[in-house]
Amino acid sequence: MRTKIAIQGIKGSFHHQVAQDYFYQNIEVDECLSFEELVASLLSGKSDQAVMAIENSIAGPIIPNYALIDKNNLHIIGEHYLDIHQNLMALKGQKIEDILEVHSHPMALLQCMEFLKKHPNIKLVEDKDTAETARRIHEKQLKGIAAIASKTASEMYDLEILAPEIQTINNNMTRFVIIKKEKEFADENEISRASIKFELDHKRGSLAAVLNVMSDCKLNLTKIQSLPKIETPWKYSFFVDVTFEKYEDFAKAKSLMQIMAEYFKVLGEYKNTKP
Repeated sequence: MRTKIAIQGIKGSFHHQVAQDYFYQNIEVDECLSFEELVASLLSGKSDQAVMAIENSIAGPIIPNYALIDKNNLHIIGEHYLDIHQNLMALKGQKIEDILEVHSHPMALLQCMEFLKKHPNIKLVEDKDTAETARRIHEKQLKGIAAIASKTASEMYDLEILAPEIQTINNNMTRFVIIKKEKEFADENEISRASIKFELDHKRGSLAAVLNVMSDCKLNLTKIQSLPKIETPWKYSFFVDVTFEKYEDFAKAKSLMQIMAEYFKVLGEYKNTKP
């Protein structure tokens, strides 16, 4: 029986590419046009695991996705980094001069803004998903409209790349996490990264004390982001990622932070795969 993986977007999207790269075996994908739909697929049992973008090297962390993982008590069991290459594509036989509109996800448009500024006559239209835009152009044979999407999408939906790799910054990488409904117990020798959430008493030095514990326990802080607690004004939750060489160092820090924090939760313990 094939593993079913929920992805944000459709076949040909970057999430689909990550699913293929991470799960070497033959998989079945559940195409979801929003991250909320992706979570619902996982919670209902429609899918076994899910791929979720969590951070971009240009745009930074996608905080609402951390909140979705936390709120629904999902577990991060792995991660995958993907170089993002954006391409301008349209129906075959057209040139850039023929293009009146470019449709794509807002993030993709933002990543290609320097290229798009060179074509001020082209109207920019925000859309839900890069690959879905490419598919719609193919299915409806839309002339004069281009998509910004992956090379895989151009091949899958029979579109011609008018301009390859138009992203402003070539070193544009997105970090994706693999999530499950149930916790997965991995070999401690394989675990070198953790995602945690904690809340602290609102007093001077409370955050500094926790950060000192991380440093003393030889943890490398790779990301820290605060998110306000809606139900408690002026109180914040902290979402933190740490890496480490020895699991015992993280275990020691974890036991101390559980005592120091008003609330402490591990979102996932998994292998660090950062290039």
